[in-house]
Amino acid sequence: MNFGFVLPYGDASTAGEMAYAAEQAGWNGFFVWEPVWGIDAWVSLTAAAMRTQTIRLGTMLTPLSRMRPWKLASETASLDNLSGGRVILAVGLGAIDTGFTAFGEVTDRKQRAELLDEGLDILTGLWKGQPFSYQGRHYQIQPTDFMPPPPPVQQPRIPIWVVGAWPYEKSMRRALKFDGLLPTTIDPQHGARQPKPGELREITGYIREHLGTDSPYDIIVEGETPGDNPNRARKILQPWIQAGATWWLEAMWNAPRNEEGLQLVRRRLEQGPPLIK
Repeated sequence: MNFGFVLPYGDASTAGEMAYAAEQAGWNGFFVWEPVWGIDAWVSLTAAAMRTQTIRLGTMLTPLSRMRPWKLASETASLDNLSGGRVILAVGLGAIDTGFTAFGEVTDRKQRAELLDEGLDILTGLWKGQPFSYQGRHYQIQPTDFMPPPPPVQQPRIPIWVVGAWPYEKSMRRALKFDGLLPTTIDPQHGARQPKPGELREITGYIREHLGTDSPYDIIVEGETPGDNPNRARKILQPWIQAGATWWLEAMWNAPRNEEGLQLVRRRLEQGPPLIK
């Protein structure tokens, strides 16, 4: 299992400092959230790239349905080149309660799903280089020879993790086209939530049925583990490992949004990832 750390908040300078500390502490990945309005994720990850050498860098997550795919293609390819091939892109529809309405973003779920699908087509197409054209319902693109950027370092593409809503076939098949699954289940009473280990085991079986057992594919879950209690951390993680998860993201989303909360985040980050034996 790989271990990533999600910075729940903080400016670009903080991201650079925290990413350096995360790499020194042995984390495999460092992630920031991408808000509708707030600290820019790609500026923060650029600061992180300049302070680190090996740790993977990504978002948790990018709401591609509200973004210009060509702008995101430029940002991700540029950062992949700057970092020497360390970018991971996590995408989904996004949570509409994070400012979508306030800024006039599309909130209809069906339309956002269409924008996500077309955005992924364009993103991966542009990464391959010119000439590239696209004719979709929402986007139309003609080939251009105006200063095309270099392709990403990672080939055949930057790894893409996609939110998949279980057991919805269309959502799951979208995720299986790419490199990793951010699993979610739709609970009639509580809405979208991360599946429990038993549910994840069923999802893993579905993935193996469709991709085979030898195909490399990541399954990403998140939560919190105590950095000062290895035995307790192992008990938390073992059911997820047994269910097939390949990445654990330490995500302190409920940390207070103040200096005291940031110190709590830093303390957990510096304690390093759980040791699994």
